[in-house]
Amino acid sequence: MDIKEIQNLIKFVAKSGASEVKLEMGELKLTIRTGSVSKGDTTVVQQIPVATTPVAPVAAPPAPAAETAAAPATKEEAPATDDSKYITIKSPIIGTFYRKPAPDKPSFVEVGDTISTGDVLCVIEAMKLFNEIESEVSGKIVKVLVDDSSPVEFDQPLFLIDPS
Repeated sequence: MDIKEIQNLIKFVAKSGASEVKLEMGELKLTIRTGSVSKGDTTVVQQIPVATTPVAPVAAPPAPAAETAAAPATKEEAPATDDSKYITIKSPIIGTFYRKPAPDKPSFVEVGDTISTGDVLCVIEAMKLFNEIESEVSGKIVKVLVDDSSPVEFDQPLFLIDPS
């Protein structure tokens, strides 16, 4: 497990509202606690702002590059307005995205399919568990944004749905 996966796991645990998560994978033992349950946790929380203070000056010099990137972003806004009428289905968890229930089975949904609330769109494997992702809206699949068997992050867009 690399540092990026650990950071994503920490973000996921913080958003989930869980107070403590313990994970053991081989020799790796990881405990994530949220909130200020003990003085030890309060110290960790106090150290985080100290770590971000030096980062702020480092992030400030690339600001001109961000302004340069803002100009192309305005060009991307035109296609984004086309997608604004669509509803984006996002990943509720970190894991591996699968469009099919099994390798020899057909995909749950294809572009152009009409779906209803509660229809299974895909599965995301997280820690050897396959979690069915159900649609929260009815509509038509416009675009699948993730390739089959690809890793996905929490809140990553998976599908575009036309609700009309």
